[in-house]
Amino acid sequence: MAASPTYALWNRVAGLPGGTRLFSAALCLRVPYFRTVLPHVREMRPGRCEVGAPKWWGVHNHIGTFHAIAACNLAELAMGMLAEATIPATHRWLPKGMTVSYVAKAETGLTAVAELPELPEFGDEGMDVAVPVTVSDKRGKPVVTGTITIWVTRKPPRRS
Repeated sequence: MAASPTYALWNRVAGLPGGTRLFSAALCLRVPYFRTVLPHVREMRPGRCEVGAPKWWGVHNHIGTFHAIAACNLAELAMGMLAEATIPATHRWLPKGMTVSYVAKAETGLTAVAELPELPEFGDEGMDVAVPVTVSDKRGKPVVTGTITIWVTRKPPRRS
């Protein structure tokens, strides 16, 4: 299976000193909205991605905890990097929906883990893929749980 350009970059730089931080910075240049949570992609492989984010004033809500929508941003980033590592370069994906539950106050930095229990087979027909995501605090306590559904289709042939 050919890797997406994003996953190919991860494979080139993640093992270098500071490589995961460099990858995370490059990701924020490509998708600027994600920089609001100061993400650090810690692990990225087919079927799994882990992304951390510090608690800083830019993600605070009115009571000084990690804002729920900022946590959703982190969850979406973890799902997106899982998709980039999992879906072959012959296919493309688009977020279709997101359901979340806010299960506890987020009083620390957070870690979002997107993980597929098994890898789907990608064929010619479009398919929904439901990606479970858990966002946990520094103690490992879940604060947000959810599922992000993506629509996966084969890329159309390139025009000459």
